[in-house]
Amino acid sequence: MIAPACKHDQVKKHGHDRDGNQRFRCTLCGKTWIQCKPQGQLGPMRLPIKTAKLVLQLLLEGSSIRSTERITRVHRDTICKLIVRFGDACQNFLDMRMKNLTLTHLQFDEQWTYVAKKQARLTTTERENCYDIGDIYLWTCVDRKTKLMPSFLIGKRSADNARRFVKDVASRLVLPNAHSSDNHAYQAKDYEITVQVSTDGFAAYPEAVDLAFGPYVKYGTIIKDYKNASMIYTPSEMVGTQRTGRRGIDKGQEWTICTSHIERLNGTQRLFLKRLNRLTLCFSKKLRNLEAAFAMFAAYYNYCWRTRKPGKSGKKRPTAAMMAKLTDHLWGFDEFFDAVLRPATQS
Repeated sequence: MIAPACKHDQVKKHGHDRDGNQRFRCTLCGKTWIQCKPQGQLGPMRLPIKTAKLVLQLLLEGSSIRSTERITRVHRDTICKLIVRFGDACQNFLDMRMKNLTLTHLQFDEQWTYVAKKQARLTTTERENCYDIGDIYLWTCVDRKTKLMPSFLIGKRSADNARRFVKDVASRLVLPNAHSSDNHAYQAKDYEITVQVSTDGFAAYPEAVDLAFGPYVKYGTIIKDYKNASMIYTPSEMVGTQRTGRRGIDKGQEWTICTSHIERLNGTQRLFLKRLNRLTLCFSKKLRNLEAAFAMFAAYYNYCWRTRKPGKSGKKRPTAAMMAKLTDHLWGFDEFFDAVLRPATQS
């Protein structure tokens, strides 16, 4: 409540402000003040919780913003504000939960998209000064066993972003204590390997992996060779692979280097995030919205999404969070919604 400017006790109601808060007025001196309503899970947004959940579920199941607007009768500007509000909460939720992880084989990849307009449409000035438009890459990683996505980064395809992303992933893992695990003068040379990392042939990865993990990692790169790769909008045929063990992978063990799971996750992302669909009119107009939308997808994928087992059985695995021992049960969307926004209600 905004404290009144007077000390009189003769007060009457004086309408509401544009946000629906009750206004009061002193009948003696004419001073007015506002009594603010307590904010709910969505903060200052006055959208009903039931409607907000429906909007978010539609967006996470591949609907576009305008399609969601037609179904729910919620204005597209309100939907965008909801995406940013819930996406920021999802990012904070992941930062709190994705800690002290024990993962076995991480696969890294970058997925292309664009914001506002494609790189070829940028002016010379925009190319020099603007980091938030043009070609943008989704830096993601996934654990081969649990299918957990511990972190992501959205930005340009640069060596700096490669270092930032890999270091962020490494900071979320349980790494060995340097003194207890490293070789000493009276011991044979050996290091405690904690995780294996597989990447594509992007030149910035070897330095980034060495900087983030040091000697406690098995690392290899894989380059896939395609046939008819230059034909636009046609599926290319993979005709071979070049696997190279960079650290800790002996000769004969190169077959363990793999990025197929993260590339499959790229397909899931393009399918269930409408702004990533190719050959459509959908794209992100602001980098801020893309970051929030992808954070929303990443949290939903880790805690609610169930991948299918290999083969034709159609059986589903537990969620990635369950397989990584971050939770002991399957989350529904209502529980996910409440868990993401709980810090906002307690603060």
